[in-house]
Amino acid sequence: QVQLVESGGGLVQAGGSLRLSCAASGRTFSSSAMGWFRQAPGKEREFVAAINWSGDSTYYADSVKGRFTISRDNAKITVYLQMNSLKAEDTAVYYCAAAGSLYTPVLVTDSEYAFWGQGTQVTVSS
Repeated sequence: QVQLVESGGGLVQAGGSLRLSCAASGRTFSSSAMGWFRQAPGKEREFVAAINWSGDSTYYADSVKGRFTISRDNAKITVYLQMNSLKAEDTAVYYCAAAGSLYTPVLVTDSEYAFWGQGTQVTVSS
């Protein structure tokens, strides 16, 4: 089991930056691939970024590539999402997720994740 709590969301102007954190608890965090997803009002949840269990492989949605960076600190059992050059279309609730299987590569579909946080709101004003 992995429990996840996101933080770091808020209101920021377009062009600004935010860093989201996802604090995990549970013995399997360091063995689990992690991902960030987001859901805007009236839209389906979409993939944002993912990182494998060891942290040496990452993958990004085209819409955030070059602007967002996912990272993890297994000693602190935390995964981060650094978001730069934010745009109004990045406004959404952002969710952290942990894979249900251990030692997997990066995962990009939400069905591959078994554990989810409660979400944190990111609002970008234009």
